[in-house]
Amino acid sequence: MGYKARAMAWWRRKKDALDKDAAAGKVSIPKGLWSKCESCGEITYTDELISNLRVCPVCGHHATMSTAERIEAMLDQGTWVEHDTELRSGDPLGFFDSQAYRDRIDKAVRSSGSTEAFRSGVGEMDGVPVSVGFFAFEFMGGSMGSVVGEKVTRVFERALELDRAAVVFSASGGARMQEGVLSLMQMAKTSAARARLRPRGLPYISVVLHPTTGGVAASFAMLGDLIIAEPKALVGFAGPRVIQQTIGQELPKGFQRAEFLLEHGIVDRIISRHEMREQIGCVLRMLRGMPAKPSSSDAGSPA
Repeated sequence: MGYKARAMAWWRRKKDALDKDAAAGKVSIPKGLWSKCESCGEITYTDELISNLRVCPVCGHHATMSTAERIEAMLDQGTWVEHDTELRSGDPLGFFDSQAYRDRIDKAVRSSGSTEAFRSGVGEMDGVPVSVGFFAFEFMGGSMGSVVGEKVTRVFERALELDRAAVVFSASGGARMQEGVLSLMQMAKTSAARARLRPRGLPYISVVLHPTTGGVAASFAMLGDLIIAEPKALVGFAGPRVIQQTIGQELPKGFQRAEFLLEHGIVDRIISRHEMREQIGCVLRMLRGMPAKPSSSDAGSPA
């Protein structure tokens, strides 16, 4: 009997026992105790999945990760200092569709726990100081409005001010339609800010997560000195269904996924979450001419 068969047999026995206990009034299974992998169907304790950075222990599928979890996983403990928390989206167009834009923002704040779709600050990655930003996809799909554009711009400006590398983790549906052309202007604004790092020789690493699309993909997310993707991340301007309907042709298998983009030279590397912080730190040390991080064996050897 293979591993998968044994695992499913264990689950059936466990489920039968829980059902019997539930019928006898002995147990109540808390909501959210288990998580099912959307790729292979494996069922895992949610706490174990979280401790594994929400990577399926069977097939390696990278499930959705909250921004707070990502910040904790990607930055060295105790080094994260958040900036720009005072910035809030306005309603410059008085936009209203099925509900007021202002009401949508208030709802997103309550449901996501973030004040905007982007969190910016400083920290260290594997011992290397960085100016860093994280898109919060749970806030209106990580859409980029004026405030998000300003926060991204400040990540680059802070890198210049502090003489640090810049790192941005992108996960976005694109420009925020409720702000119209003001949101589209952020593509040029953020790209211009990124360009100012080059004369100073400051590296910019762009990490594209699932999904990174629209105006974010069409601007600073694709302007990194190194572009890193998580496995199977969907990255592109328009979605595959829109492209297929427009050109009237069947798209290649895996089109716009990280593996397809790596094969065609759009992204430079695909890195698992488990290795992301260490590998970015290693690359930044090389790009900045910093000494290599001592290995644990070096630290324990006599002088």
